[in-house]
Amino acid sequence: MEGIIIKNESNNYTVRTKNGVHICKPRGKFRFENVTPLVGDKVLIDTVNDYIIEITPRRNALIRPSIANVDIALIVTAVKEPKLDYNLLDKLLTIVSYNNIEPIICLTKIDLLEKDEENKIKKTMSYYQKIGYKVITNQDLKKLKNILKNKITVFAGQSGAGKSSLLNKLDKNLNLQTNEISKSLGRGRHTTRCITLYDINGGLVADTPGFSMVDFHGMEKIDIRDNMKEMFDNLEKCKYRDCMHLKEEGCCIKKMVENKEILESRYNNYKAFIGGK
Repeated sequence: MEGIIIKNESNNYTVRTKNGVHICKPRGKFRFENVTPLVGDKVLIDTVNDYIIEITPRRNALIRPSIANVDIALIVTAVKEPKLDYNLLDKLLTIVSYNNIEPIICLTKIDLLEKDEENKIKKTMSYYQKIGYKVITNQDLKKLKNILKNKITVFAGQSGAGKSSLLNKLDKNLNLQTNEISKSLGRGRHTTRCITLYDINGGLVADTPGFSMVDFHGMEKIDIRDNMKEMFDNLEKCKYRDCMHLKEEGCCIKKMVENKEILESRYNNYKAFIGGK
């Protein structure tokens, strides 16, 4: 029978089928083939013995969070407590785009900002919108529900950003556990222990364990360049088509940063990402 994996906990895979839910183990062949079933995988299962016997081809897959066949990554980003981490935001946007998933920035905890802080963040976010990213807040529940409809969406972002709290707002029946920010660490404690897909407004939404360490798994320097929008979209303006926007002669990107056409923090993050490869 066909189904979709909606939860994985300690190698027990919850598979939803048209006839109900089965708790399945993967067949041993997956281990020998070095294949790990992921939440979001469409699978064939043996309903008598409750085994996953086949995984259908994936459209995409993320390593962390470990999930497959995602349409949208909602990058839930606190603006305060914890402080907005632009390095992590840019890293997630780049990785998500590389995996052919639509990224959407969702800002939380706007109410904690002073007026000058709010104006500064609005100005920065207007830049992200200008280069083509969608930006919403966790108060836009109607807009969010429309985005989620008929899609598989993963909520990604650092611990304490408010992913579980937002899911509770979208569906009051979920009652997911949330925790306060650690004052000593300046970040949230992990409350989500495993990846689970929840039915919300005709779509499937994954709450994921919070994380602040992500890497460019499988990506080369050129992949990072081509998945940071302004680094790729303005490439044809450079003197050389293989320009990496570092020290090359005739690079338009560096001039655009100097002229404040490109956000300096984005360019600095780009250089750091490239340098780490």
